[in-house]
Amino acid sequence: MSYQPRLYPDAAAWTSAPQKRVLLFGMSGLGKTHVSNMLRGSGDWFHYSVDYRIGTRYMGELISDEFKREAMKVPHLRELLLSDSIYIASNITFNNLTPLSTYLGKPGDPAKGGLSIGDYRKRQEQHHAAERAALLDAPRFIERAEDIYGYPHFVCDSGGSICEVVDPADPDDPILTELSRSMLLVWIEGSEAHSEELVRRFERAPKPMCYRAAFTDRNWQEFLRENSIREEEVDPDSFVRFAYRRAMEARQPAYAAMARNWGVSVTAEEVAAADNPDRFDAMIAGAIARAPS
Repeated sequence: MSYQPRLYPDAAAWTSAPQKRVLLFGMSGLGKTHVSNMLRGSGDWFHYSVDYRIGTRYMGELISDEFKREAMKVPHLRELLLSDSIYIASNITFNNLTPLSTYLGKPGDPAKGGLSIGDYRKRQEQHHAAERAALLDAPRFIERAEDIYGYPHFVCDSGGSICEVVDPADPDDPILTELSRSMLLVWIEGSEAHSEELVRRFERAPKPMCYRAAFTDRNWQEFLRENSIREEEVDPDSFVRFAYRRAMEARQPAYAAMARNWGVSVTAEEVAAADNPDRFDAMIAGAIARAPS
């Protein structure tokens, strides 16, 4: 099998490139957005956030419509909405994606804010379609960033669920093929200690996440069976906590295959130490140098 060659075949090619273009992927919480913000702040890098694109271009209307449905349940707000006296929209930003995750929701008891499993599956698929489209938009934004704004470098800050919409073992995967033609794919790999810390964070503040349909269905049925409860009795937070560690375990080999077949890998510790563009460049050069040909 032959995969798309890396955009920068060796460290020298990266170091001397007048235009540096990378896509960062890995579990949320390991530094993708942090290092992207640092690069953007340097003035030479355009920061493209896949989750922001999803929440504005592709799911923005769905999100604001959900807000309006909730507002229509309040008589005073209903009156103001129907008379066009107020405007309701999400205030999503690169660093605050809460409107998107809130829309995705969690399945379970409606009294605890849960969605029916049918509505949950529907929103998951909406996110999958939006994520595919937002990823495929990235190469066009490389051109826009240079054409309109004059940015020589480009960082794509991908969501943790990128591995849910690609097949890293398929050399003809359309999304990975398109992305790797225009960017170097870089996996931020966490250690076991990082994984445990991410789990602890999630336990404290469980949030909605996006998974493959088969993964969702399998975990949903296991949760119902292990707890001997009906769908409408499920505590939404308990279910997403149940699924999270399993998702981490399932995603690690997928991320590893993406790095092995399509890109390179760096550690979360290396990313934390890359606190300026020069150190970031050196980190990427080192990752390319140690990657198999």
